[in-house]
Order: sequence, then structure tokens, then C-alpha cells
Amino acid sequence: MSYRQRLSLLITIDSVIVLTSICFSYFLLSANFRVLSFPLVVSSITLLLSHHIFSFIYKLYKKAWEHASITELLFIFKAITFSMITVAFVQQIIVHDIYFRLLAVTWMLYLLLIGGSRFCWRLIVTTYMNKALNKKRSLIVGAGSAGTMVARQLIKSNDAEFVPVVFIDDNVNIHGLHILGIPVYGGVEQIEKAVKELNIDNIIIAIPSLGKKELNLIFQECSKTKARTQTLPMLEDLVSGKLSVNHFMDVQVEDLLGRQPIELDIESISEYITGKVVLVTGAGGSIGSEVCRQVTKFNPQKLILLGHGENSIYSIEMELKDSNEHTEIEFITEIADVQDVKKMMSIMNKYQPNVVYHAAAHKHVPLMERNPEEAFKNNVIGTMNVAMAANQYEVDTFVMISTDKAVNPTSVMGATKRMAEMIIQDMDKTSKTKFVAVRFGNVLGSRGSVIPRFKQQIVKGGPVSVTHPDMIRYFMTIPEASRLVIQAGSLARGGEIFVLDMGEPVKIVDLAKNLIKLSGNSLEDIGIEFTGMRPGEKLFEELLKADEIDGKQIFPKIYIGKTANLYMEEIKEMISTYATLDKESLRTQLLDLANSKVIPIPKNLVSIG
Repeated sequence: MSYRQRLSLLITIDSVIVLTSICFSYFLLSANFRVLSFPLVVSSITLLLSHHIFSFIYKLYKKAWEHASITELLFIFKAITFSMITVAFVQQIIVHDIYFRLLAVTWMLYLLLIGGSRFCWRLIVTTYMNKALNKKRSLIVGAGSAGTMVARQLIKSNDAEFVPVVFIDDNVNIHGLHILGIPVYGGVEQIEKAVKELNIDNIIIAIPSLGKKELNLIFQECSKTKARTQTLPMLEDLVSGKLSVNHFMDVQVEDLLGRQPIELDIESISEYITGKVVLVTGAGGSIGSEVCRQVTKFNPQKLILLGHGENSIYSIEMELKDSNEHTEIEFITEIADVQDVKKMMSIMNKYQPNVVYHAAAHKHVPLMERNPEEAFKNNVIGTMNVAMAANQYEVDTFVMISTDKAVNPTSVMGATKRMAEMIIQDMDKTSKTKFVAVRFGNVLGSRGSVIPRFKQQIVKGGPVSVTHPDMIRYFMTIPEASRLVIQAGSLARGGEIFVLDMGEPVKIVDLAKNLIKLSGNSLEDIGIEFTGMRPGEKLFEELLKADEIDGKQIFPKIYIGKTANLYMEEIKEMISTYATLDKESLRTQLLDLANSKVIPIPKNLVSIG
């Protein structure tokens, strides 16, 4: 319906209501069907004209009445009241009398009919026109301002795929009450019962400021049901307008770690990054690219993105340039292999970086088991090349990214990362550069993470493959890991291994179950199969060896490990002879050396080519 058509219709309806109200009121008071009289005609014409004038003043004909609220009702009240006052004023001037009883009854009837006509349309829209049989019955967790906004949006919207059925809230004072016509069923512990009784298809967690621990507790209750669980966007996204209140998101497994992200010491980080030249190796990788994103927040003078894969480096370069177009940061890309010592020396000499974040590494455990020589070249020799170049050109701070698999390693990847730690710890003893390592567990969302694999298997209909029912791992998000790396640089004194307090380890099978439930599927539909442990894997990971443990935190949630035994002579000897070893012999030598089981390297082994 066009605005002109709508305006004509409302004017006609209102005119009929105005005349009916005053005539019927006169009849009620006089009990006489002969209602025509001079005072009544004057009052009727005045009321009709006054109503339309005040309706235009308060824009009653421009209101979208299907979205009417108390504010619109207040405007109706003002327009009607001022119209009646005008009638009283005209009666006094023309008739020299004010018919108070007539005006009072007319005012009440007039207000009832005009208000009723407007809200009747809203009632029709919300009750009938907006009622779709294919909408999903939804439970809203949180009956506060965000929850009521969600419910109101869903009720009003014709296009919404959900219909709110019930609220869940821990505030016992509102249990049993109705908000927007929707009952408050009970607390979080009642979620499972409410879903079963009310045939709920979807659960919406409408508490944007909810912490991860609280979200985890709520999700544990939601996971007992077959309903799909979703959340509202973050508060900053709602306030900035990036996302609307009815833009629901699936709960991510990162949200269920139950640990708040590490808070940064902004001042200390700014001191060593702002206005400086920063180089990141492996800048196209999951961690390296996130380190670059975090570093740009502190406005370095230059950021050198070094990587071996041209596509990934180009991708992060374009992203950073787009997101930092209003800054003066200079982004420089270098396609290079850390195994090329001459290139590393050339790059360090050319840019003279103040800070180096060394993220380049081979990290995939099973692949490195089959290719130990590549793990050794990239993780050990590559680290030595970058560290030597940093030392040669007196870089201020060198931060190497390590892994919890370097502790008592059972895999080639873990062994090579432990040897890389030894190299930088030894280098720190004689260098002006502060060399440190940062050690953390598995990273959710990285290319080598188990999460993408599980998601692919779920999309295909399952089953999800887990190696062992008792396998546990520490997990953290990519932003958390990257913030730790950056914070470590500000805390560096030289030679430390920094470790994040990663909370409680997570069973991989529980992670798989949560992912299945988060995807809206049941365990019976997808299924989990155990495939057995792969070469190099162990049931649990550690963050520090017994001889490295220092129980004191140097920063909230950050620990520091003591320097353990370093075997640099043996590492140098292996660098000169590794090419002569077959895969199995090299693997054995790597694990023995990384686990402090130093044995002479056989000289009579021949390369298998």
C-alpha cells in the first residue's frame, strides 16, 4: 500500500471514529435518538478538524503501526487530549458553555477507538500474518535487554526463521512471569526440560557480555538436548552496527575453552614495537599471519613479511594493506626460504630489523615422521640460519615460536623444535640480541589443527575419526597464541622459554562430541570411530620438563622455564652428517638428542638418496 493510499484510508477511518465517538457519547448521555443540535454540530466539526491537525503535528499518519510501542500510544494520547481541549475552547466561545460530561465520555470512547484501531493492525500482523508454520521454535537464554530485543525482533519480522517460545533466565524474581507474552520458564538448569516439553528446535544465547566460563556452563546444558545452539554477536559488533541483534552465530568451539584470553601490557609492548622495524618469518602461516595482524596494532615503522609460499604472503599483504590504509606502516614482502643462509643474511642486512618473530616451521606431526630430513632442515637448520643472521646484524629481540611437543618429544617435529630451542638459548649466551622461545599447545583453527578435519568429516555425514579415547591436548586460539608471542618479546631478558597457563587440557573425544553437537547433529547421526595413535603421537602433552619448571608467574598467565642442558656440539655434528643418514636412523638420532640421550653418531651409515 502506497503512502497516499495509506493516508486516505487512515483519514477516512479516523473521521468515522471521531464522528461516531461524539455522536454516540451524546446519545449515551441524553438517551435520545435526535442527536442533531447546534452545539453538537459545532463540537463535531471542531473535533474533526482538530484531530486531523494534531494527527499531522504528531505524525500519526506516518507511523508504522505494526511496530507500535508505548511511544506511539503517548502520541495518540496527546493528539486526542489536545483535540478535546480545542473543542472545549470553541464551545466556550461559540455556545458560551462547556459540555464537560459530553467531552469526558467522548474523550474516553475516542481514545479507545483510535488507539484500538492502530494496535489492532499490529495484533493482526503479529498474531496471524507473521505466524508461519515452518518457523523454528526457539528458546532464548537471557531475559534481559538483549534477550527482549531478540524476542521483539523475531516477533515483528516476517522473514525471521525463528519464533520465540520461552525464556530461560537465572533471575528467580522473574520465573513464571511473561515478557512480551513469552513465559520465563526457569534457570539454566531447566534448559533440557524446557526443550523436551516445548519441542524446541533452536536455542539462542542472548547475553552478549557473557564470559567464556559462563558460556561453557550454559552450553553444557544445551548439549544435553538435540536443539541447535546459537549466540548473539559480541557487544562491540552490535554497538558498531557491524551486525544486528537478529544476526545469530553458531557457538564456536573456541568459545568453550573456559578460559579468558590473556590481557596484554600495552605500554611495554609499545616500547619495543612502535616505530620499529619488525620481521616475521612464516608470515603467511596461521600463527605468523596473526602475529602480523597483532603487531600492526602497535604501529611499527616497517613490517617485513617473509615466507616461502607466494600465495599466502600475497594474501596477508593485501589484507594488512586494506585494514591499515590510514596508517603510515610500510609493508614489505620477501619470498625466501629460511634454509638459505645467504638470503637470510642479505635480508637482515638490508632491513636491519629491531624485532624478529620466527614462526616459519614444519609442524605436521605425521608428515614429519615420514620426512624427518625436511623437518630437520627447516626447523633446526632454518632456525639456526635466521638466528645467526639476527645475531650478525644485532637485532634487539628474537622470539621463536615453539610447541608443547618439544617437551619430552616422541615425534620428529617435537624433537626438531626442542633442538631449535637449544640453538637460540645457546645463541643468547654470547649475543647482544635477546633470544627467547614461546611454547604453547595446539592452536584452534590453524591449518594443522584437528578442528578443520573434524568439521569436514561432519559435513560429509561422519564418522569423526579420533585416534584414542584417552588422548588429551592443551588448546588455545590463534589470537591468544599470537598475543603471547608479542608479550614475550616485551618480557625478554634473554634465554627464556615462555609458557602460557593454558588451563585444563581437553580430551580430543570431548572436543569431537562438542563439534558434532555445535553443528546441530547428534552423536548417533555422525558417530565417532577410533583409528589408533599415529607414529610420533602421545596421549598427553606437557608444557615444561621437570628440569625446566619454575613455578613463579612473571606475568599474569605466563610462566618462564629455566634453561636446561644444551647439546650444541652434538647438534652441529648432526647438521654436518644428517644427509648421510637414512630416515629411521635420523629419526632415532633426533629423538635421542632432544631427550638428552646423547649417543655418538655412526660414521658408517650411507645415504639412501
